[in-house]
Amino acid sequence: MSTVEIHGTVAEGFEEVREEFRAVVAEEDGQSGAQLAAYLRGRKVVDLWAGPEVTDTTLTGLHSSSKGAAGLVVALLIQDGVLDIDRPVAHYWPRFAAAGKEDITVRDVLVHRSGVIGVGGGFTVAELADEGVIAERLVGQRPYFAPRTAHGYGGFVMYAILGQVVRAVTGSTVQQLFEQRIRAPYGLDVYLGLPAELDHRYLPILPWRATTEMEAAFAANSPNPQGLAGISYNLNARGFTAADVMALPNDPQLRRLGQASAGGVGSARGLARMYAAAVSGVDGRPPLLSLDTIETVSEIHSSGPDLVRGQAPYTLGFEAKGLLLPFLGVHAFGHAGSAGSDGFVDPHSGLTYGYTRRRAAFAFNAPENARLAAVLHRVATGSGHARAA
Repeated sequence: MSTVEIHGTVAEGFEEVREEFRAVVAEEDGQSGAQLAAYLRGRKVVDLWAGPEVTDTTLTGLHSSSKGAAGLVVALLIQDGVLDIDRPVAHYWPRFAAAGKEDITVRDVLVHRSGVIGVGGGFTVAELADEGVIAERLVGQRPYFAPRTAHGYGGFVMYAILGQVVRAVTGSTVQQLFEQRIRAPYGLDVYLGLPAELDHRYLPILPWRATTEMEAAFAANSPNPQGLAGISYNLNARGFTAADVMALPNDPQLRRLGQASAGGVGSARGLARMYAAAVSGVDGRPPLLSLDTIETVSEIHSSGPDLVRGQAPYTLGFEAKGLLLPFLGVHAFGHAGSAGSDGFVDPHSGLTYGYTRRRAAFAFNAPENARLAAVLHRVATGSGHARAA
């Protein structure tokens, strides 16, 4: 294990988190680059980064951690009383009713029980960048399983559907509402649509590293492109591979449009601050979400086997982090991304977490998140910090 230089700060009592982060980065030979941040009751307690070219202002691709940002937009519309999630999607977007989708509700989409997980033949990269194009392709697509009979992850299509609903009730896009109501007021380094003038801060996601044996094992266990997992991850598109999934945020058009299912850009600090803004407030600003809304969005709706991802539980629009990371409170929620980014909040303790890595995690698996989060949670809750904050 090599010695690596860690930059940034931790609050008093959180030194163990820095050492665990150092160990994680060293195991990658210090060459991949990563960021780690945390807030406790609205106060930043961890802000670390390491690796070549990575700084405190570095932005990189978030993949499905973007869904956490978009999920907060939907949560605000529920809180405002302008969105009835138990109405059919077709009530807001009539064309969605085609091909047996007339009874699918907004709630079904939010908790991945709609059966609409992709399209036959998949999407091109250019199509994946544009939610309007994705939505148009989905109009004629039948569900891949009967709605509400199971849950299966709609990796690239979730917010193409919900984006049509949001536009119908507000006249604005998810991206516009995130910018106006969340990102700008709270000063977040998370973007659903990266402005061209900030593109110099973006560091591309690097391909994962693996031995020949690891790659062979991955190939042997890869999803059937025509199976549910293959369709959800767009592997049914001609020539589209797992490497293309990882590289998607490197596409300038996708970054610019900010596809809300997987096209966000940000930093670990941005993710942690975003969730702190949601439940605790930051810098004297009140929390985005009321206690009632936090209870609503953190309720577990889908648990057990996901037809696409295996064991993957969901709350209303988020991953159920309290089930994925049992040391957290049962109402913890957030969302991870394919390359290894992650962000969440534990409303019970007021702890939020953000992590990014520049090199894609092998086989869509970044186990260091559970490891770092466990140390962070133990330190935050075991030494009186949570009570005193």
